[in-house]
Amino acid sequence: MLSEKNVSLLRNELETAKNPLFFYDADGDGLAAFLLLYRIHREGKGVRINTSNVNIQGMRKVEELNPDKIFILDVPVVQQEFLDNAHRPVFWIDHHQPLQLNKVSYFNPRIKDPDAYIPTSRMAWQISENPADMWIAMIGSLADWHLPDFTQEFMAQYPDLLKHNDLTKASYKSKIGVLMKFFFFIQKGPSNEVHKCIKTLTRIKSPYEILNQETAQGKFLWKQFQKINEKYEELLKDAKKGVKGGRILLYHYSENQWSFTANLANELMATYPKKVVIIARSKGGEMKCSLRAQFRISGALEKALQGIEGRGGGHPNACGAVIKEEDWSAFLSKFKEEIKNINIEV
Repeated sequence: MLSEKNVSLLRNELETAKNPLFFYDADGDGLAAFLLLYRIHREGKGVRINTSNVNIQGMRKVEELNPDKIFILDVPVVQQEFLDNAHRPVFWIDHHQPLQLNKVSYFNPRIKDPDAYIPTSRMAWQISENPADMWIAMIGSLADWHLPDFTQEFMAQYPDLLKHNDLTKASYKSKIGVLMKFFFFIQKGPSNEVHKCIKTLTRIKSPYEILNQETAQGKFLWKQFQKINEKYEELLKDAKKGVKGGRILLYHYSENQWSFTANLANELMATYPKKVVIIARSKGGEMKCSLRAQFRISGALEKALQGIEGRGGGHPNACGAVIKEEDWSAFLSKFKEEIKNINIEV
């Protein structure tokens, strides 16, 4: 969590910003963090980051929008070259593996506690504290597979959206879980449609506008979500058909329009808690993968990548990897060997 001093500092920096620029990771946690901070003063612009990396290419947006301050949210990597060329204050709030960089005000709970697991949206909620936006903070936390410390308070305020203080049920057996999926899926599709969805979402006052289609804005967003969710449900059904014995649930799909890799991995992990889920999608001669389990697998991934042309990493039980197709079989063989020694306690 952020310290009181850091919360005060960030609130002041947001209050005094005339034209802030928000770079945020293009997932549910990143989107929620952006919404929470943007909706405090409704100033500035948001830019989604699909590569989990703010590099020198990000200067194009800086030059275009000419912000007075830059806030980077839930992005694991920021290149020093970008910071050297930014020439304005940069505030980076994140919860991935800490990095040491210059010319940035960096806020990451894992600097002091390497085992801390606090979604960026939870820290953004510390800064916002707007009761009307608690639903956004809850969605962001669930999107990063985390039940926040205000769950009981949320259940009291929205008893119809969440009835169980259980992560799996909250994510996949509740109405707030539907909205969690919504936060992911409205970020898929043509960039002009995604931009319109997020702009509309900044103006939504209640989760019921979307769930019950109570307003024109809510109806528009729900229609966009349904269009994408139909394709996802087809893939999920297909993935479940291939469940067999053994520790690994492997599903390879070739959907070229949208990537559902992380979402499929998360839901299948919740459904099959004793398995390691690997969702792989081939693109450009590489296998882009999401790996999930309800136990630690990051060490096994790290060892399996040794001698393999590929890269990967992430949280202890939620990782991503990109493997060259010619090394895919070798990687799978090594990974299977590594997870044999993992003691599963679920």
